[in-house]
Amino acid sequence: MNDTGFGMNDTAFGSAGDSDRRRAARRDDAVRAAVEQGLLGPGAPIVGLLDVTGIRDSAAALRAAFDAVTAPGTPVLHAFAVKATPLVPVLRLLREAGIGAEVASPGELALARAAGITPDRTVLDSPAKTPAELREALALGIAVNADNPQELDRVDALVRSAPTRSPLGIRVNPQVGGGSIGATSTATATSKFGVALRDEGAREWVVQAYTERPWLTRLHAHTGSQGIPLSLMVRGVAETYALAEEINRRVGRRQVDTVDIGGGLPVNFTSDETTPTYARYARLLAEAVPGLFDGRYGLVTEFGRSLLAKHGTVVARVEYTKRSGGRPIAVTHAGVQVATRTVYAPDSWPLRIAAYDAKGHPKSGPATVQDIAGPACFSGDLLAEGRTLPLLEQDDYVAALDTGAYYFAHHYAYNSLLRPGIYGFAPASVPASASASASGGVRFTPVRTPQGLDEIVGESGGEHASGLLHL
Repeated sequence: MNDTGFGMNDTAFGSAGDSDRRRAARRDDAVRAAVEQGLLGPGAPIVGLLDVTGIRDSAAALRAAFDAVTAPGTPVLHAFAVKATPLVPVLRLLREAGIGAEVASPGELALARAAGITPDRTVLDSPAKTPAELREALALGIAVNADNPQELDRVDALVRSAPTRSPLGIRVNPQVGGGSIGATSTATATSKFGVALRDEGAREWVVQAYTERPWLTRLHAHTGSQGIPLSLMVRGVAETYALAEEINRRVGRRQVDTVDIGGGLPVNFTSDETTPTYARYARLLAEAVPGLFDGRYGLVTEFGRSLLAKHGTVVARVEYTKRSGGRPIAVTHAGVQVATRTVYAPDSWPLRIAAYDAKGHPKSGPATVQDIAGPACFSGDLLAEGRTLPLLEQDDYVAALDTGAYYFAHHYAYNSLLRPGIYGFAPASVPASASASASGGVRFTPVRTPQGLDEIVGESGGEHASGLLHL
């Protein structure tokens, strides 16, 4: 076991708390109701489900965790990493729960604005910002973290040409090391992100940059996400805080007034238990870096996966079952198109699978080792391999759990497979909009409409069908 609070194996860990058990019960109710309502069935063999109650609970837990360790009156912005779940209704829900947006592209900024998130609650962090993106952000008053010296030169020119309300800072790489997943480790010696502080002359360059630019008032670092132990995350924040203190000493005043600590809290994918918690991480930070929370610095966080992962489920129909080499295989409609990371890197991104019968009830029966295959035409399209579950049968359903972030909202168009519909759900006692419907004690509302074949053709150049014939 590592200090993230869970081991990365494929067995259930620990015992879930009451809120975790309630979340699991809501999920079971939603799967059953989705079948009864017709959101799942022969004509709709795959859907994404989002637990609205759970999302609200996560947002409240995040805010409470940092409120508990920061001095009264400290300005704190929790900016959701839009890349984790780029869906406008989700961003709007989080906005209503007091969460802003961290964006890394013009598309993500457009989504945040469509959700009504205001510029003063938006942070732009892309490592490849164009002049046009920077100009727009500064005109709107969006916070910008410059990634490198060349980008800072562009910001210099824009600041000279027009006044801006944007809080401005530099992203640094504390180079404290990586975690168990290289692709999500952003504070390694050769990371592409930020100014590498341990490279020769880099730290002095950063300090001098602030000395010469009184309008640089923020400092930003993000150590990584899934696979990063809490101790490394805390160390990255401590290094960033120490640099802020050094800059302010050298300048002779509190020029850096806000520290952006990024996000990256890992998610337990081995059971329903929510671990580590925001409360635990906030306490560890407060113990290691008390000066960051004494009221002298504002705080920005950029959590993504940890806010949404536990509250999303991909549910797919079992179209066929077969045996190969003596092993049962369930062929489903969930594979690489909705679980790209899991299919291509199963050791780093294993998912729990739950089995449901044809009516959407949790399936029972003797435990059987079997494969859960997806619909794509390559042999590696496996949602899970060698998984012990009740033997799946044709017309049953499988659910890929903890998929609310980086899964069904990030469609991979292999075989031109249709993007599934996504629906939010809540207990029927919760007031619903006019467009929502109730079934089996659960209310559903559309988050993203299922893709149609005409959209597939349109995205694939259908309007230019004869275009190449003219060359």
